[in-house]
Amino acid sequence: MTHKRTTITAALLYANGPVHIGHLAGCYIPADIYARYLRGKGEDVIFVTGSDEHGVPITIKAEKEGVTPQQVVDKYHKMIKDTFDSFGICPDIYSRTSNPVHHQTSQDFFKLLYDKGAFVEKETEQFFDVSANKFLADRYIIGTCPVCGNENAYGDQCERCGSTLSPDELINPHSALSGLKPIKKITKNWYLPLDEIQISFLNEYVASHKNWKPNVYGQCQSWLKEGLRPRAMTRDLDWGVALPKGIADTEGKVLYVWFDAPIGYISMTKELFSKSQDADYQQQYNVGFLNKEDKRWTEKNYMDYWSDDENNRLVHFIGKDNIVFHGLIFPAMCHVHGGLSIADAIPANEFLNLEGDKISTSRNWAVWAHEYLLDFPGQQDALRYFLTSNAPETKDNNFTWKDFQTANNSELVAILGNFINRVLVLTDKYYGGIVPEIGKDNGSDKLGKWDLNLLNIIQYKNEIQDNVESFKFRDALESLIKLARMGNKFLADTEPWKLVKIDQENVKTIMFVSLQITASLAWLMEPFMPFSSRKLKQMLNIEESKYDIWAVDEIFDLMKPGHQLNKPTLLFEKIEDEAIEAQIAKLKATAGAKKEESDKNVAAYKEDKLISAQKPDISFDDFAKLDIRVGTIIGAEKVEKADKLLKLKIDTGIDIRTVVSGIALHYSPEEIIGKQVSILVNLTAKKLKGIESQGMILMAENADGKLEFVVPKNEVSNGAEIR
Repeated sequence: MTHKRTTITAALLYANGPVHIGHLAGCYIPADIYARYLRGKGEDVIFVTGSDEHGVPITIKAEKEGVTPQQVVDKYHKMIKDTFDSFGICPDIYSRTSNPVHHQTSQDFFKLLYDKGAFVEKETEQFFDVSANKFLADRYIIGTCPVCGNENAYGDQCERCGSTLSPDELINPHSALSGLKPIKKITKNWYLPLDEIQISFLNEYVASHKNWKPNVYGQCQSWLKEGLRPRAMTRDLDWGVALPKGIADTEGKVLYVWFDAPIGYISMTKELFSKSQDADYQQQYNVGFLNKEDKRWTEKNYMDYWSDDENNRLVHFIGKDNIVFHGLIFPAMCHVHGGLSIADAIPANEFLNLEGDKISTSRNWAVWAHEYLLDFPGQQDALRYFLTSNAPETKDNNFTWKDFQTANNSELVAILGNFINRVLVLTDKYYGGIVPEIGKDNGSDKLGKWDLNLLNIIQYKNEIQDNVESFKFRDALESLIKLARMGNKFLADTEPWKLVKIDQENVKTIMFVSLQITASLAWLMEPFMPFSSRKLKQMLNIEESKYDIWAVDEIFDLMKPGHQLNKPTLLFEKIEDEAIEAQIAKLKATAGAKKEESDKNVAAYKEDKLISAQKPDISFDDFAKLDIRVGTIIGAEKVEKADKLLKLKIDTGIDIRTVVSGIALHYSPEEIIGKQVSILVNLTAKKLKGIESQGMILMAENADGKLEFVVPKNEVSNGAEIR
């Protein structure tokens, strides 16, 4: 599939801390893979991302560190940009929302909507800290969680039980600034009437994108079914993009961070195509550019990529927590603005956990990308590989150091690296590193009997291509390893090291074929493992930009007879047990102090929540009557007048059925779309709140009271029986 112009965006990362593996796996490596793939095809593509430097997380970080918000974003913007560069994440521009061009673009956008009469001015009561003389954002309000009793819950979420909250729900709320109980005070803000835009545009827009990933389409439909409400596009804060001039009563107000942040994709494209690429500008604002000499930057206007043109395609790479903003709010903004490209694809990933626990920056339960580079120098591709092969594409997934070691040693080293090393070492040994001619047999070449292997290369290439086009990067990478596995089998079956003693002509053909497979791997691995691709191409003595692997239907031209190779070296390094044990110990030690208080809270909770006694014994025949299967939640919505109930649509593999489940205090509808569940399908149907519930999903309760889905470790087909 070829597109005239593709704009790729990756979610702007909050510049309030370093990059961890959850960030990389969530959207930045997937976006980079897709951008590299399209560039490799020679398509007209730009990849735009940067730092989000506004919003409450920035100001909270500044207060914790005793510095200004600008100092915070300056520090972490550089750290993030340098880390991405070290891992080969290669956007055409990596910029920041504190730059003047972004402020101006965001203000112009807001003013255009304001002049169109798109906003509704509303006065509402908001929490206000009298002592600090500030309106309080949700994160600045702390109180007791009404669900689990955590006394340090935030106004938007309890980090112990995971419940989504509002400040009004907290028990005994107090200000994080002064510790005092906040009051309610009237303030005016500008709201985008999403309820009206839903009817005029969003319903049809989402319905026309049923090809989106199930978690994206399902979550958007869940929000739409519940009914969108007007959302404030301004905030009472002192850090952010000021409202444009010419509007009354704007003192002390800034644009809502989720209004200005996605506009960053546009403002950064504007930077890319402007004269702001000069060295002084880059140094002053710390903006990173790729391909500075690309003529597109001077020959085209940024609106060539952002205009509402059927030849333009916009792809947002995000995590699942950003789906509503990219699938509904930003499209609504662009629609009201008019003339702008609106997302065609939104490949959102789920979350990546760490050693069975949720990644938490506050507890330091994370693998920091910049620290990984210090501990595993030169092994960026090992992490890129594992985070792709283990990516949370369809459900939350888990990173363990042991699994990382196994993937590196058993797949990269033992399969991919082993095949490449054997081919290059044998070529160096038999032919002095020169690609041999195809062997002869009675005057004709012997290639015919090996045609199947050459055709298999194209088959694997097509598999990789189809999966990348469908944003199935895990499957694409698996096809790459399958090609290397086929190469190993080819060598094992033909045994050129034995055959060379009796049939040197046949060995020439075997090595010729093996070198074509090796060269194919060099090109095909580039989107996934760019450093290893470059290293292999250097060993093969081939230029990086001289071949389009994706356009070919045969691979004879990759390695021509007589071509001189360079000396082979090992492509991948084995990771020893000691290195992994050190990482596990480091993780536990750094998180220990932060985790101690949480453990005490959980222990206290356990005291109040006794483990229930075992129920009476049943016979095996009783158990055998239970028909428990794996299903996928494809729809979810709240049940009216029932705070604890969600109405779920579940694909059980045998049908689509409705189940009413009491999990609304633990999960919002949008966050569970696409999750696999275990469901008792032969439970007698029962009406709950007038809705017929056709089964029951299985849940487990943690020590802290949070309900967790009971599902197989690996994804299985819907309808699979649990015995």
